[in-house]
Amino acid sequence: MESSDRTPDTSAHDAALPDSAGSAPESSPAPEHRTEQPAEARAAGAAPSSSEHTDADATPTNDGAPTDAGAPTGPAAATGGAPAGVAFPRQPYSFVRRGDRLSPKRQKAWDEHADEWVLDIPRVMTDTSVDPAYRLDREAVFGRVAPVVVEVGSGLGEAIVAHAAAHPELDHLAVEVYKPGVADLLMKAAQAGVTNVRVAQANAPEVLEHMLEPGSVHELWVFFPDPWHKTRHHKRRLVSPGFAELAARVLEPGGLWRLATDWQEYAVVMREVLDGADADFENVHPGPLADDEHPDAGWAPRWEGRILTSFERKATEAGRIPRDLTYRRR
Repeated sequence: MESSDRTPDTSAHDAALPDSAGSAPESSPAPEHRTEQPAEARAAGAAPSSSEHTDADATPTNDGAPTDAGAPTGPAAATGGAPAGVAFPRQPYSFVRRGDRLSPKRQKAWDEHADEWVLDIPRVMTDTSVDPAYRLDREAVFGRVAPVVVEVGSGLGEAIVAHAAAHPELDHLAVEVYKPGVADLLMKAAQAGVTNVRVAQANAPEVLEHMLEPGSVHELWVFFPDPWHKTRHHKRRLVSPGFAELAARVLEPGGLWRLATDWQEYAVVMREVLDGADADFENVHPGPLADDEHPDAGWAPRWEGRILTSFERKATEAGRIPRDLTYRRR
């Protein structure tokens, strides 16, 4: 909540979502959140994701790695697949979208609130792309200019809606590609009576690279992105040196990047990536990496602003230990 579902960390719902943002329809529900994907949601920029994410969630490519069904393949991929003069992203997507069918309750929420709260983003090719010329007009979108919190892979919207309700002085942008997850977020926002949340249904790296102005983000959240735990799929992970550069681009000086994952190996990779970007970020909670004797060493304490979602609860019950990281933009 580019996600991840395991989806976009994304969070819990009556259906699964894909974490951190093109779509491969399936009849089975998507997992919970792994950023840029939910499902119980499994970014961005992401969408949510879960440790149970499997190859069955994805459309295979020739090299054995899954691909976004909306992304170009074959000759189109070789040439970038984009219109003349536009460079189409070559980086593998960190999410896999499933079916976009909505339950009656979600359809009602979508019909009533999508026009107002889901951004009308110009596309280049797929329905999750962002036109490189597009810039977010915060005053036009939110009706004011206030500090902005961005969650990549918002899943079912549990965390961002709760935070928006508790902090009306802040604006919130959810980046999520899974339509049922977005609809669930809209339903929660309406029930909570919040008006300071908007949704970008788009590929998170493109949101950070094109849509958001440099230094315009107060906080960036990437909670439970898809861990893509198989070695051959590691290239699809959202948190990478390239994504860290995009995060540094949009965060204001002193702005915080909050991350969480229940996949221990990915937690270590996240920390290595951000520690490697020390010219841009400093670890707010530095210390030695955890080991078997000191499993809690070197991680941020669980942030009280990240509410406990059904996904995190299930991860804990399965014996996985959520790890938090917090970095400050220099």
